[in-house]
Amino acid sequence: MSESAGEPGAETTGGPGEERNRAGAGGPDRAVAVADEDGAAGPKPDRAGPKARTGDGKARWYRPLTVVTDACGIGVPLAAALEADGQDVPVIGGLVGAGVWAVIRTLRRRYAAQRLGESWGVLAAVRDWVLLAGVLALALILSDVQNGPRPTLALASLMPGLALTATVAPVTRLHLNRQRRQARAVRRALVVGEPTAVDHVVGRLAARTDHPYVVVGVVPVGFQSLGCGMPAPGRLAAFPADLTQDADVVLRAVEASEADVALVAPGPLMAGERLRHVSWALHGAGLQLAVVPGLTEVAQARVRPTSAAGLTLLQVAPPAQEGGQPWLKSLLDRAGATVGLILLAPLFGALAVAVRCSSPGPVFHRQTRCGLGGGPFTMWKFRTMVVDAEARRAELARAGANQHDGHMFKMRRDPRVTRLGGALRRLSLDELPQLFNVLRGDMSLIGPRPPLPEEVARYNRTELRRLSVKPGMTGLWQVSGRSDLSWDETVALDLWYVDNWSVATDVEIMTRTLRAVVDGRGAY
Repeated sequence: MSESAGEPGAETTGGPGEERNRAGAGGPDRAVAVADEDGAAGPKPDRAGPKARTGDGKARWYRPLTVVTDACGIGVPLAAALEADGQDVPVIGGLVGAGVWAVIRTLRRRYAAQRLGESWGVLAAVRDWVLLAGVLALALILSDVQNGPRPTLALASLMPGLALTATVAPVTRLHLNRQRRQARAVRRALVVGEPTAVDHVVGRLAARTDHPYVVVGVVPVGFQSLGCGMPAPGRLAAFPADLTQDADVVLRAVEASEADVALVAPGPLMAGERLRHVSWALHGAGLQLAVVPGLTEVAQARVRPTSAAGLTLLQVAPPAQEGGQPWLKSLLDRAGATVGLILLAPLFGALAVAVRCSSPGPVFHRQTRCGLGGGPFTMWKFRTMVVDAEARRAELARAGANQHDGHMFKMRRDPRVTRLGGALRRLSLDELPQLFNVLRGDMSLIGPRPPLPEEVARYNRTELRRLSVKPGMTGLWQVSGRSDLSWDETVALDLWYVDNWSVATDVEIMTRTLRAVVDGRGAY
């Protein structure tokens, strides 16, 4: 198992902002089992019982729902369009279209139990749909059918299928996330490695609920003490006299903890032939082995395994900061901002009148923020505070009213926010004028939160990396809890985005933004 965050990419799972196990998220059942005073393991995850499940305890209805939706979404509209166009045997045409769609999805492993519910699937659906359209168009040309269906009509009839497929994947994803917060649809993992590495892996897995692993025990290598508090049903010697002893210890530990998979963190004391013998033992017992290479916050799409001289290598692609993706991102930003400004013009007018009438002061609030590389720019928002809000901020800060643990100033019930301003903030409507910033090129539709100059002045070297991309109107920060996040969580989300962003990532985040806006969590 690569300890990569796996944020949206070609086939990636959610990134660090997906589901974080903060302050009781998921309850005690999802937390790792911790040894009690008697050394017994604490709360254990659900063992996937007799209920109908498939693929690591996932609900059985994932695959039937996906298959039926795919077939009906393509077959029914296509048959209806062919009948309306006066074609012969429209039902046959619909069945052919649905069959081709099912074959494409099957060949690309969209129905594999291991993949169902593991990603938002919007970009995957779009890529499959483009392939379907190409295959059907090629078949129509090669068949040389006289008076065949109009291409535009046939293409339009495929759109409902794309919409349905792109809807079902997020539904299963959300359901799976909910199940995993309740310790369902998870795999019991035994972590093997040197104590420092074991503590790191256990801590990372315990902090999040967007993955299928719950740690039920550890097997440390050597005699250094553990800090994670996990039960250790076995311990490996630092320098064993016989490598077969390792296999016996690990297998006994797997049996004692009832683990489903072993996660091995390689190190100086656990590598090479030693790791090889452990893998033989696990596989011989019908158990799975995953190796944690030590990479953190690296999206799955950037990692490619390769080999050289008998060594297994993981090639990590650099962030997509050059080439076609940045150009495409800029094009989508300008196009999206232009379309948004045109479509939202009536709403802009209504909000401007409401802000002007609700409290004294200007309609817009202008503020200097730091953009790409730390360069200053003027950011626009609808005014949500009283006119002397900036002056009163210093007083509130001196009074210790800041409820955020980092460089940002945040109050859950800020007295400077007007009544209308509170509603605008909850629905993120105050940020709509930032479309002008996107159109000017100061901001992007997706990116880290634009910081204030005084915040940037206090950044350390790691935090300054947040400024390596343009700030965005929305991003992982907004879809993951906004002001409810700690400063460290906010920085981690932004750094993940800087290192792993892609156009596919941006599309996935945009699809999650609507849910975050409707939910309103952390918006104050």
